[in-house]
Amino acid sequence: MASVTVRGCALCTVSLLNFAFVFISGADFIRFLSFRPIYHNITGDTTLCRDSVPWSVALRDSSVLRCLVVDVGLLALFTTQHSLLAWSPVKQALQSVLGALNRTAYCFTTALALQILMRYWQPVTGAPCLWSVRHAPWSIWFPLLCFSLHFLCWAIICSILMIFDYPELLGIKQVYYRCLGLGDPLSHKSPRAQRLLSHLRHPVCLELGVVLWLLPALSLDRLLLAGTLSIYLALAHSLDKQDLAYLCVQLKSKMQLLSEPQRGSERDNGNHKEK
Repeated sequence: MASVTVRGCALCTVSLLNFAFVFISGADFIRFLSFRPIYHNITGDTTLCRDSVPWSVALRDSSVLRCLVVDVGLLALFTTQHSLLAWSPVKQALQSVLGALNRTAYCFTTALALQILMRYWQPVTGAPCLWSVRHAPWSIWFPLLCFSLHFLCWAIICSILMIFDYPELLGIKQVYYRCLGLGDPLSHKSPRAQRLLSHLRHPVCLELGVVLWLLPALSLDRLLLAGTLSIYLALAHSLDKQDLAYLCVQLKSKMQLLSEPQRGSERDNGNHKEK
């Protein structure tokens, strides 16, 4: 009994440490995608690009090509990790070895791949921007608009992740259920919910697309990052009419639950007035 308790505590500790690492990586990712590029453009005078250099010269520049090669390698590392560990044969093999920590290991390696990508990402400063907002008054207002929309998108992303069972996505619930002998958390969900999660594991496509593309200045390396992640997100999802119908039913039921307390209070106020 004592050994089971110690093992459960060890699993919980590993899961909580993984949660802290993923949370820190998520905060760094927000800064990497949003705040750092917008900060460089907040006055409209960006140093991310060299518009005076023609494209024909920039694309033959060895420093530009070197940066692009490094960035392509980093993106390949992230997409390979994210796809390989989600592949069914690999997932089953890891499940047999790691057990309840399988999802935790997946999230940890994802966060680690993101940290490597952000740490070694090479900005391309020797080529022109694909677009750049430089003329007043948009040189001031457009970066502020981008900042506001990015903040809104990240708030929506965090809210959606909470709705989509955030502890299960990070592997915390798997460890908790394992300690209580309840099995896999996904087995307690309905078949339609399991089907939806198999098709839509990352429900943040539209918001992340806005964050990737809406910037005051789009450099060559940012185009590479936004294009690769957008294509990867588009290929990773396979929603169909059944999933859409299930989402509509769930949204309708949530709206009814939110409106019931208000209706109940209005009914009580009406009865009080009648009395």
